[in-house]
Amino acid sequence: MGDGPPEQDGGQALGRAWAGEPIGPAKVLIVDDDPIHLRLLEAMLARAGHHVLKALNGHEALRILEASNDLQLVIADWMMPEMDGIDLCREIRKRSTERYIHFIMLTSRSQHDDVVEGLDAGADDYIIKPAHHLELQARVRAAQRIIGLQNKLVAAQERLREQATHDALTGIWNRRGIFDALGRELERAQRQDTALAVLMTDLDYFKRVNDSYGHLVGDEVLKEAARRICEALRPYDSVGRYGGEEFLVVAPACEDPQAMDMAERIRGMFAGHPLQTSVAAIPLTLSLGVVALRKGQKAKLDKLLSAADEALYKAKDGGRNCAVLGTVHPDDLG
Repeated sequence: MGDGPPEQDGGQALGRAWAGEPIGPAKVLIVDDDPIHLRLLEAMLARAGHHVLKALNGHEALRILEASNDLQLVIADWMMPEMDGIDLCREIRKRSTERYIHFIMLTSRSQHDDVVEGLDAGADDYIIKPAHHLELQARVRAAQRIIGLQNKLVAAQERLREQATHDALTGIWNRRGIFDALGRELERAQRQDTALAVLMTDLDYFKRVNDSYGHLVGDEVLKEAARRICEALRPYDSVGRYGGEEFLVVAPACEDPQAMDMAERIRGMFAGHPLQTSVAAIPLTLSLGVVALRKGQKAKLDKLLSAADEALYKAKDGGRNCAVLGTVHPDDLG
């Protein structure tokens, strides 16, 4: 849930350049409709140890980029039939959202207006043809440094996003993250006319764990509880830490019977199955409040949560270790 994307292949090697370490080989896509010039570029890059992919036109280049998730450097000729370098660059900028593609334009044009046109189209750099091998290597090294910095920035942003939306103890969504997930699923259910269930869960007598074993063991219990709840869910369900020992489950496309089945499955992960900690196996149960919107029903997020919370209190008052199905008040349905 919310795991960050895997680091781009070679990202660590690229990033090391900013610490003064040597830059490793790059993966480069070269695009040119002239086979002779294409082979010449390939030879110069391969001589420096780079891994080279080739394309004879812009359409082929786009297919290669779509198939290679770790490809972040393109060197393309400006003048090509059907899709020239300018159009290719614009298309890459239009499609590329998650990874940055560093684009170097090869051109025989050296006028300032031509250079400006290429850079305005999204190119990061340019090389005047015929390319000199020393200049080519220098431009590639500069591109690697920029890509390395870009990858570091993306990784830092991903870490911040993870910290902002995930619970540091259990690794599942935090209160803000699960609220956002519920908001998205509620909007989707109302837009697509599908069902949606919410399960509010609470560990029974959890305070006794902290009082008897201490807060560190209590943390172990919370982590194991989160793991068990996740194990009982479907891949597309979401779970977050709603409060201290309360967890909120968001279950799309789930009406009353399916929601109660899920609640019983979660409850069964605890009842009769003590939670193993570093000091003892601790028997613990949980109570659940369940509410489900049928297809076509609409309700505001706070009303849905209030109904689930009310059902949870009924489960607590009813002896705990049970699930109670609640309903959204008719006046609160849209």
